[in-house]
Amino acid sequence: MPHAQSQAEPQASLPLWAHLHQSLPPHLRRNLGPLAEYVDDPRVTDVFVRGTGSVFVDAGEGAHHVTGLALSPGEATNLARRLIESGGRRLDEAQPLADVNLGHGIRVHGVIPPIARLGAEISLRIHRRGQASLDTLALRDGAALMPQLISLVQARQSLLITGATGSGKTTLVGALMAYAGATERLVVLEDLAELSIDHPHVVSLECRVANLEGAGEITLARLVRESLRMKPDRLIVGECRGPELADLLQAFLTGHRGGATTIHAGGIDEIPARLDALGALAGLSERQLSTQAINAFDRVIHVERSKDQQRHLTQGRLVRGLDGSLDVRLDS
Repeated sequence: MPHAQSQAEPQASLPLWAHLHQSLPPHLRRNLGPLAEYVDDPRVTDVFVRGTGSVFVDAGEGAHHVTGLALSPGEATNLARRLIESGGRRLDEAQPLADVNLGHGIRVHGVIPPIARLGAEISLRIHRRGQASLDTLALRDGAALMPQLISLVQARQSLLITGATGSGKTTLVGALMAYAGATERLVVLEDLAELSIDHPHVVSLECRVANLEGAGEITLARLVRESLRMKPDRLIVGECRGPELADLLQAFLTGHRGGATTIHAGGIDEIPARLDALGALAGLSERQLSTQAINAFDRVIHVERSKDQQRHLTQGRLVRGLDGSLDVRLDS
């Protein structure tokens, strides 16, 4: 049974910081229409338009309903199409779902009827570019953890960073890799460029979706293979989601140590199952995956974000369990 909006939906109270705006270029501001001021607010990480036309924003404390702003069905559909088309793809009856990178750290996903039953659904994810540092990550027991984390990087340990959406996996990778040697060449590969590393030699490569004719796609798996010809001292993949895992494991196993990647896992006990699923997508058997992953990753670091916004890190390493399957052995 649906609840009344006034009872169920937190209301947004986000006074805009006008002096911090003006970061969006004019063409992007025009395309975003009424959402532009929220996308341009430095606190906002996500903006959503529901099928009902209501707008929600997330500034780090969950999605809050924006009062006084609602889009008609036609306005929402036109906005979704305009945004997707500005990113080089189409959104119509033949292709009712699409996902594009608008640049400037903004990714948009759009769904239109009949797939979206109530009306166009728009999801905007905004990555605020800024070079993270360990001392600004609000790590629980940070004073004790930071020297140990830095030593892992300096010892060229290959890292698997895991955590739920919004836990800070990517932010942690960026902060850690800043401690790589100044003469090292870091090659960063991402589906959508988010990583910002305070280091003098960073090469950043980003995937590309197919164009309107279905041509020109550049996948993460291809980027991993191509990057090996670029003489990387460290290879960093923003997030492994599929077949690229096999290529990354091979890279780590053939001398490219000291890199890092992330995978999505709600809890540390979910990591083996998540790796198994990715290994299957990459065409690896369970035994192949466990053998390669155990030898490729020196450390597993799981990130959890508490209600007080502190990040708690749990560390361990991949091992083979008693039944031969992949498992995580936590540090004592």
